[in-house]
Amino acid sequence: MKPHHKLAETITPNGGRLTLHEHDGHFCIRLDGHDLMHSFTAASEVLLGEIAADRFSGSAPAAVLISGLGLGFTLKAVLSKAGPKVAIEVAELMPEVVAWNREFMTSLNGGLLSEPRVQVRVENVVAVLAQAKPSHYDAILLDIDNGPTAMVEKGNGRLYDRIGIQRLHTALKPGGKAAVWSAREDPAFATRLAKGGFTVQVVPAKLYATAKRSTYTIYVATKPSA
Repeated sequence: MKPHHKLAETITPNGGRLTLHEHDGHFCIRLDGHDLMHSFTAASEVLLGEIAADRFSGSAPAAVLISGLGLGFTLKAVLSKAGPKVAIEVAELMPEVVAWNREFMTSLNGGLLSEPRVQVRVENVVAVLAQAKPSHYDAILLDIDNGPTAMVEKGNGRLYDRIGIQRLHTALKPGGKAAVWSAREDPAFATRLAKGGFTVQVVPAKLYATAKRSTYTIYVATKPSA
């Protein structure tokens, strides 16, 4: 059996131990010893990137915000659909995660960070959205912690409260979509999205492509067209 290698380690703002591991060509990021994301089970991250593809798959200019970076699978899915005039911002709170992608995972998805259409922003997506111009983004894709239930950084809960949802609504163009990854169903979050002016679709997501059952949930919030 091939060994597991710990490649890197850092401490989160909440004091958790975040580690990067490699085993037989697969990569895993763990929080305090528990798997947070794994390259072998990335089907839901890919689906997150594919969901809003109709907003940026053509030749027209478009703006996309992805947060966080993780192992880069959502970014990869977006780039596979994005036209030449699509500008993609990747917001990642942990600079170490960006560095790990560049240093250890170039052969996986890390090399995509050098793509000309991609801009990496090492900052909290809460601040990115607060600074965004109204009606700027065609799509906003959020894969933060466990979704509405924060795990790595408690402050990320601000993304999913009433004010955070209003910021999403303001930052999106009419007809734009926000897709939010969640580790579990969260009916209260869906209700807040609807009260915030969105049309809400609940999309089941599998752990891996051939799984018989869905494990995760993606909330797709569409801003009504003008």
